[in-house]
Amino acid sequence: MTFDPIAPSETPRQAAPTRAPALVRLLRRLGVARSRTDPDSLARRILLPSLPISDEEHARTRLHDAGQRLARQEDWPRLAARIAQADAARRHTPGGAPAADLLAEGARADAVAAATDAVADGRAPDPAGLDALERVRAEHADSYAIALVVAHTHMDIGRAWRTGGATGGATGTVTGTAAHDREARFLDHFRRAGDLLAPFDPGTRDAPSLAAAHCALLAARPAPRRRVADDYARLIALDPGCAQHLRALGAALLPARFGSHEEIGLAARRMAAQHGTAAYAWVWFDALALDPAGLGTVDPGAFTDGLRAIAAQRPDQHVINEIAAFCGLTMAPRCGPARLPAAPERARAAIHACLDWLVARHLHELHPLIWAQATTGPGPAPALPPRRTLIARGRQAALRVIAARFSDTLADGGALGFSSAGMYRLPGL
Repeated sequence: MTFDPIAPSETPRQAAPTRAPALVRLLRRLGVARSRTDPDSLARRILLPSLPISDEEHARTRLHDAGQRLARQEDWPRLAARIAQADAARRHTPGGAPAADLLAEGARADAVAAATDAVADGRAPDPAGLDALERVRAEHADSYAIALVVAHTHMDIGRAWRTGGATGGATGTVTGTAAHDREARFLDHFRRAGDLLAPFDPGTRDAPSLAAAHCALLAARPAPRRRVADDYARLIALDPGCAQHLRALGAALLPARFGSHEEIGLAARRMAAQHGTAAYAWVWFDALALDPAGLGTVDPGAFTDGLRAIAAQRPDQHVINEIAAFCGLTMAPRCGPARLPAAPERARAAIHACLDWLVARHLHELHPLIWAQATTGPGPAPALPPRRTLIARGRQAALRVIAARFSDTLADGGALGFSSAGMYRLPGL
């Protein structure tokens, strides 16, 4: 049996003939030898390995749990040392999340969970948990890592007061508490966080986690717009290899927050000049997901060049799934009232078309939870369905959009297989 690889300009570096017999047998068992044209039938001929729990998820969970365990054991010196070491080494997960931030997140998880649950129920949180953390901070006054944990605890609780404790940051209400009182509590917690962080200079400490925390404080600054560029420039200079910071910069400059689409465009070009082509796409990435009106400002050519640079520099499958889901689902064509004017829609189409080469050349395994997230938009949904449902939803969404993009290739009844060499075509049976 011979294989018919897709043209090199569209797909992989080489075919994978050794996989043929097993895949053909699988096709026969699935009963898909005959050509179908409906999306679900085409999707059944996409033979893409699925990974319900990714390396990225393992790494994030491991770091979060390590921080939580050390806090529960009250082993604060060891926790502080691990956060400082992660900062100094610029340690990240495979998908690029800063390890220091995940350790600090785990360390405060119990206190934050108890407080936000109380706020969601319309009650003032028991101060015992926060008071205990404040005492720990006083005992380790010279440790920026402990100050970081306590400051983030205040910020998390402050956000809960502003949103009413709603999951995922959705606006909610707190029974019996006036909106102005919630806002005052939010500001009080952020003010305390600022006081805790003030003695520690991120540059002197060589600590990106501190710089990121200072950026988080912008939410309560009286004139944040004047500080966004400088605060994020300091953060990105400390850890230029972390895409998370570039993404946060673009989101912070949205019109709904502290900037405008034009300012995002300027920041993206500046970051690309300083840190490479990929930075342009990263600055716009979350901004476009949150506010598609930015498609009227983004340079689609620079953005797609940035995506190619990301795929070449960061072949981790978490990252590839993220940008493929963004192109395939978030940037999918719109109809009706959701459709933007012609020029922004052309930009959307250009970005959506990047799914072809991303899938053909770079996608080796499917991470369905990433695609499930893309179906609901940025940020966690207020009420998530069971994990099994999310995995099934994400897998279906991914396979359907891939099948739609490659429907011509599948039209003869063949199938598409995937390996580390890229995508290859199996002939019809």
